[in-house]
Amino acid sequence: MSIRISEENLALIHQKATKAKLNFTDYVTRACLGKQIVVIDGLDEILKEQKAIGRNLNQLTLLANMGRVEVVNLTALTKRYAELNATLTELLERKRWSDGNG
Repeated sequence: MSIRISEENLALIHQKATKAKLNFTDYVTRACLGKQIVVIDGLDEILKEQKAIGRNLNQLTLLANMGRVEVVNLTALTKRYAELNATLTELLERKRWSDGNG
């Protein structure tokens, strides 16, 4: 398939695809099919930290099931997880308002 598009628009589409962390073809396909493409700045770091917390919980669960630990103080972990969730909610709300859906 071939289409005609200005270099300026082509560059803009490539930028948007990069920002959405999609390759050019996937970005154009989703956009043409009317699928929502959501980009939320700051999300990567939150997800990385949430995954780390999940891994730590899995390791603790494994150790508890093996009988190697009996009591664990999770106060700091649950507090940080709640903070991450609050930040995530705030990012999503900001995104919704900036898109005019609020």
